[in-house]
Amino acid sequence: MSDRQRDKITIAEVAKRAGVSTATAGRVLGDYGYSRQEIKDKVRKAAEELGYRPNLLARSLITGKTKTIGVVAGDIQSPFYASVMRGVSDVTRAAGFGILLTNSDERLDRELEAVQLLREKQVDGLIIAPSDLTGSAHLHATVRDGCPVVLIDRLVRDLAVDGVCVDNHAASRDCIARLVAAGHRRIGLVAELEGWEGGDVEDFLRAVETGSLDSATLFPSWQRLYGYVEALKEARLPVDPALIGRVGTYSAEAAGKETRRLLHMADRPTALFPADGLMAAAAMEAITALHLQIPEDLSLICFDDLDWMSFIRPGIAAVVQPLTDMGEAAARLMLARIAGEDGPPQRLALKPKFAERGSIARPRAVEIPPS
Repeated sequence: MSDRQRDKITIAEVAKRAGVSTATAGRVLGDYGYSRQEIKDKVRKAAEELGYRPNLLARSLITGKTKTIGVVAGDIQSPFYASVMRGVSDVTRAAGFGILLTNSDERLDRELEAVQLLREKQVDGLIIAPSDLTGSAHLHATVRDGCPVVLIDRLVRDLAVDGVCVDNHAASRDCIARLVAAGHRRIGLVAELEGWEGGDVEDFLRAVETGSLDSATLFPSWQRLYGYVEALKEARLPVDPALIGRVGTYSAEAAGKETRRLLHMADRPTALFPADGLMAAAAMEAITALHLQIPEDLSLICFDDLDWMSFIRPGIAAVVQPLTDMGEAAARLMLARIAGEDGPPQRLALKPKFAERGSIARPRAVEIPPS
């Protein structure tokens, strides 16, 4: 390779080849300002012939835009976020934007680090699954500084930005109604149920009874509990706190322990509703260890449709979240804000589908040996 080939091609060289001024070539290649179409064509052809590659840092100093969007995911290993990111990536890539992906592990301290890093990288906007739904001072500051923010999966109270979620409340209510229609009266729920400032499960049930909760700004697992409670109330069935398995952490081991507690109750549930994919996998392990047959011994509906749920026999009924759609919608909202679209915040609650497989049957009594 010659010295000339090793040298980086400059805008001045592109301008000379195209027969235009350096300023004109800069406007065309930086995609700002006005130039006639014939001039644009000449400059772009010259750039292609010379192998010119744009200096994105220099362009950002001129335009104030980096053509990048920062994303803070709760857990990049999770199939949930992988599917959401696919949707974000498809839309942003088509619009000529890149993505900087970071991970919070659902921890506020790591989220603060991630947001600071992305803002230092001068991203044009921030898509985030927030871990603090009541404060989030760092996100309020980001908005005040003029950086667009779009929330995914959950909303922050009093933060006036766009958000895309799943209608957890209605989907959960529908699942429990299906089990009630099949004859079940004792339905167990296994859910993470972290991060509610109002107290324990019984405090939550009282808040639901008094109508003092804004379900939109609850974490998804609490929204699903809300739907569970409402479905039982609509069916005029009692809500037994003992049937609500609050795992308290995103842990398969803890979820399995809580599932075993429910299934060893003297008056055990005849149906089970794990409220996310990890809870479902842990519940299945406990069910298998107890040699219970689905649906003969225990009916099962899971929130989140994982691959194994359709592979095993019988298949497991599940809520199918529109995760790629969620990512696409979040990206479209972000691109619109970056382009200058004004107006009140948009809050989208996407409706999931229901995969009805073979895991629901009428209840029957089954003896379970003591643990």
